[in-house]
Amino acid sequence: MVWVNFQEKVDRPNDAYDALDPNGNLTIKWDVISWNPDGYTAVVTIFNFQKYRHIEAPGWLLGWTWTKREVIWSMTGAQATDQGDCSTFKANIPHCCKKTPTIVDLLPGTPYNQQVANCCKGGVISSMVQNPATALSSFQINVGQSGTSNTTVRLPKNFTIATPGPGYTCGPAKIVPPSKFPSPDKRRATQALMTWNVTCMYSQFLAQKTPTCCVSLSAFYNSTIVNCPTCSCGCKGSSISQPGDSTCVDSESRHLASALSNSDTNIRFTPPLVQCTHHMCPIRVHWHIKVNYKEYWRVKITITNFNYRMNYSQWNLVAQHPNFENLTQVFSFNHESLTPYPTINDTGMFWGIKYYNDLLMQAGPSGNVQSELIFKKDKSSFTFNQGWGFPRRIYFNGDHCVMPSPDLYPHLPNDAIRITRFHHHLLKAVTMLLGLVIAFGSV
Repeated sequence: MVWVNFQEKVDRPNDAYDALDPNGNLTIKWDVISWNPDGYTAVVTIFNFQKYRHIEAPGWLLGWTWTKREVIWSMTGAQATDQGDCSTFKANIPHCCKKTPTIVDLLPGTPYNQQVANCCKGGVISSMVQNPATALSSFQINVGQSGTSNTTVRLPKNFTIATPGPGYTCGPAKIVPPSKFPSPDKRRATQALMTWNVTCMYSQFLAQKTPTCCVSLSAFYNSTIVNCPTCSCGCKGSSISQPGDSTCVDSESRHLASALSNSDTNIRFTPPLVQCTHHMCPIRVHWHIKVNYKEYWRVKITITNFNYRMNYSQWNLVAQHPNFENLTQVFSFNHESLTPYPTINDTGMFWGIKYYNDLLMQAGPSGNVQSELIFKKDKSSFTFNQGWGFPRRIYFNGDHCVMPSPDLYPHLPNDAIRITRFHHHLLKAVTMLLGLVIAFGSV
């Protein structure tokens, strides 16, 4: 099969380039809106230009390094996690005096006088496809001991962003044309006094040493269930592993898992506590070819959470298959077609329905969501032979999932071969019989 080698290529977790979202990035934009006696006031906005990778709870952490002796006098819509040493200030005490401040978003419910537009969501930012209106986060910052014009101000450097873990690498700040702000009636526009952008790119290899999800497969025409590859996301040691190993708990020890989960107050960088399985993945996606109709065929997708420490909010799934152009109906999931290539529509994005299944619960009886897809058959390409009915690749929350080896895919039974041999022997017998009839008839 032509696509086998292609699959082997894209499944490597250290590929930073995302072929399904080649232009996806986080862009941090600073708009200076006024010059102050010793610095400036700016609106900082984080734009998520990624189609399907979002920032979930507990939200983003933004950091940088000042190039001079800057301080943060005040902030609206966000706050620094540490004030730092402000002992040199006697009268007015700055909000933050650290050379390398770390900023977090404010929580929902923040008083209105401490808010700005697009702030206070606990650092959660949607992906661009799921909800473009909430794919950004903003705050206002009042900087002191800085330059007071676009020729004297020095741009911050060494930007970092965690979402909530590592994975993003940010480039240097670059001055760009000032942003323009149209009035509500669109008849007038004002502009920033100075604007600079920072672009941050994601790498799954930097985000975690091992994959975070795997794929299993099955089909109605074969009793074989192809499980996730062994050790897809690490290998288990004992029932409760030693430090440094992949931490897992047997399914019979759920009470212990619950206790361990509740004891972790800081979940930002806490490793997953997963149910002990042969694949050791927090997430498993199962693709089952369910029914073959005359004009259509049906697939069931099940996403199972094996992580005792994590509820996945605003989760999403991306799958690539050549028949997505003929997808006719999706049950119980939202769906949007992705077109990473101009002339090919072979990729679909799925996510939960709000207040119904947009929250994938932690491991346990309720830790799964599922849907069914109906495809119309394209007579020029449709076949169940050689694993054609299975996806080429799958992402969960923007990360590649480990696929089984294509040579293990459930295969069609050998009935077709047996029928072909039967026809061959039947034709041979009829030919011989016809020869005998002709021979005796001529006597």
